[in-house]
Amino acid sequence: MSAAEIVVADIGGTHVRLALATLEGGQVIAVDHAVTMKVADHASLPAAWRHYGAMLGRPLPRAAAVAVACPVGTAVLRLTNNPWIIRPASIGAELGVDIVTWCNDFVAVAHAVAQLSAEAFVPLCGPDLPLAKSGVISVVGPGTGLGVAQLVRHADAYTVIPTEGGHADFAPLDAIDDAVLARLRERFGRVSVERVVAGPGLVNLYTALAAAEGRVARDVDPPALWAAA
Repeated sequence: MSAAEIVVADIGGTHVRLALATLEGGQVIAVDHAVTMKVADHASLPAAWRHYGAMLGRPLPRAAAVAVACPVGTAVLRLTNNPWIIRPASIGAELGVDIVTWCNDFVAVAHAVAQLSAEAFVPLCGPDLPLAKSGVISVVGPGTGLGVAQLVRHADAYTVIPTEGGHADFAPLDAIDDAVLARLRERFGRVSVERVVAGPGLVNLYTALAAAEGRVARDVDPPALWAAA
């Protein structure tokens, strides 16, 4: 089977990442020309797509695989932390591609976890052991939001279960959590896990804890708060 080239995209709340992937025999054999752009710099996915093509200086492949930070399979894709509105039925014509495959962004990450060798992972805590060859593996990532997927390994196969676990209710465990929840509920109404466990969650925690302690919170963004910490 001859190699084929496609555009691959990862659309999150803050960034859109684009690259060219070369496929052969159903496997990715190369990823080139990877670019990260800010969502705020482009009015829409087609605008970012055209900018990427201009950067490469040549026509883009007419097939694409796109991972998005929201549920897929609906007529309109609305990302929680991204103003872009994507309509899969018409986006192919807008992008100039004949085939578009969609998946949730953490479904894509879970597939990557299933394919990578043990050398690709670094233990952060607990026993220094490789990922289990069978059983359930939680794939969790705090970014602009909180991505969650389940990877179920069994025998020589695996299944990826998409979730929107980041939108589960934040459940306080002690008095400090209670104070954080009360403060965030005043601002957001319903408080999901990703209001706390995500990039913007750093500022939410900082302001909530400052209020609980009677302190004045500075006006900072997540990167500045992280640097200060």
